[in-house]
Amino acid sequence: MMARQTFRPLDGVLLFDKPLELSSNDALQIVRRLFKAQKAGHTGTLDPLATGLLPVCFGETTKFSNALLDADKTYRALLQLGKTTTTGDAEGDVVAEHPVDIDRSDVDITLARFRGEIQQLPPMHSALKHHGKPLYEYIRNGETIARELRSVVIHKLTLNEFNDNQVDITVLCSKGTYIRTLAEDIGASLGCGAYLAGLRRTAIAHFDLGNGHSLQQLETMTEAERDALVLPTESLMPDMPVLELDTGQINRLAQGQRLGLDTGLPDGKIRLHGPQGFVGIGLLQGRRLSPDRLLSGVAIQAAKSGTAGNIIGVEQDPR
Repeated sequence: MMARQTFRPLDGVLLFDKPLELSSNDALQIVRRLFKAQKAGHTGTLDPLATGLLPVCFGETTKFSNALLDADKTYRALLQLGKTTTTGDAEGDVVAEHPVDIDRSDVDITLARFRGEIQQLPPMHSALKHHGKPLYEYIRNGETIARELRSVVIHKLTLNEFNDNQVDITVLCSKGTYIRTLAEDIGASLGCGAYLAGLRRTAIAHFDLGNGHSLQQLETMTEAERDALVLPTESLMPDMPVLELDTGQINRLAQGQRLGLDTGLPDGKIRLHGPQGFVGIGLLQGRRLSPDRLLSGVAIQAAKSGTAGNIIGVEQDPR
């Protein structure tokens, strides 16, 4: 009988290069089992036909992954001109074909129209929820749901190559941007139609695919070699200011109290450090420091310490 795999506590971030034909969840479970991690989550879905950067957060780090979900992302996309499909990508059936009679200057002019803030209609073949159910489940049943236009920002849109009725572009965009929809809209603007033939995510925020690791690479490593690739939780927030606190102050925050401090730091979220290093994120408003998200071990330690009550310079958090 095969021995049951034992999972272990593990914190940190792995920059995973997701291969073709794996869903984001399948990729997550493969990586989790490979690292024997008790808990893991990914930060931004990639379709099975898309490849590239999929940061996987382990353990306590999943608490702080929202920064990546809300971050700008960079993609390398291949558009096939002259055809449209039922899904807007290569997975769907071709529904229309049109002649392609354009040159590179036409493409350049068209791409310029899509830079900056634009409006997009979310595709039916997406995980966007309607009454708690993904849109793709409705389309499977032959239903089409009315969607509202949403604003997204295309920070950069670069033409890499144009030949054989294919357009290769790089897109730096805000969260919530559908590259499949962008491909279809560019094709419509060119007058010949288009679908997304290939997609690779190359960056999320400050994380770059150049530092990513493929499944093949991970499978050939020892456990120690794989563990050495796991980045610390703080790598999610490199630009966030740091505030050093003593053990008593940390315990009070862990019990939901606010601290009155002169920090000299600007208002907003800040990284909190104690004698042992990173303990979580706080929210600074003037002289008031509130707990925003703390490591679980911090709260446990505070409970053991028995620190309680109102203290001079400390206000009870009303939450």
